[in-house]
Parts: sequence; structure tokens; C-alpha cells
Amino acid sequence: QVQLVESGGGLVQAGGSLIISCAVSGRTFIDYAVGWFRQAPGKEREFVAAINWIGTNTYYADSVKGRFTISSNNAKNTVYLQMNSLKPEDTAVYYCALKRSPSTVPMKADYWGQGTQVTVSS
Repeated sequence: QVQLVESGGGLVQAGGSLIISCAVSGRTFIDYAVGWFRQAPGKEREFVAAINWIGTNTYYADSVKGRFTISSNNAKNTVYLQMNSLKPEDTAVYYCALKRSPSTVPMKADYWGQGTQVTVSS
């Protein structure tokens, strides 16, 4: 079984930055992708960003392109999402997801984390 544990969420002012992390443990796969999704109150969960495990390929939603950066640290089995120039509309619960394939497009979740809240105040 795969475990995904998010951390680093919190409250930040608009225009600020925040980094959230996803620690991957348990049974993993030779090649897989890890991504971030988010869900705001009353809205459907949406894709944010994804990376293949060796870090050679990334993919972003248009809404975060140029502001968010996804990266991985294989030694720590951790994926990060650096979020800059945050907007109130970025407020959501951010979920880490793992896909049992190295392809980041389309990103889908075979496993989910429990989520971490990110709140951006105006």
C-alpha cells in the first residue's frame, strides 16, 4: 500500500508564497508520477501540477503556470509544490496524488493523500 502525507499548508496573504510537501512511503513502483490537485468549497477537485518521479517531466494547469513549481527529492521520497504570487482563488484543500505510470498527462490518482488546507487572504 502507498501512503501519501501532505504538510505545509496554512494561511498566507495575497501575493505571498507557500510551499507544501508530499511524503511518499510504502509500496512504490519503478516508474510513477506524483501530482497535486485542489478542491475549493463547493467546487470540483481540479488538477494543479504533476511530475514524473525522476523529475524530468512536469505539467501544470493553466491557472497556476508561471506561479507554481513542482519538484521532487528522490532521496527524501518527497514532492514539493512551491506556490508564489498566491491569489485568494488559490484557496483550497490541496491533495497529493500518485499515478502508477510515469506519464504526467493526463494525471490521474491511483492513490490520494489526506489533503492540506491552503488559505489565501485578500
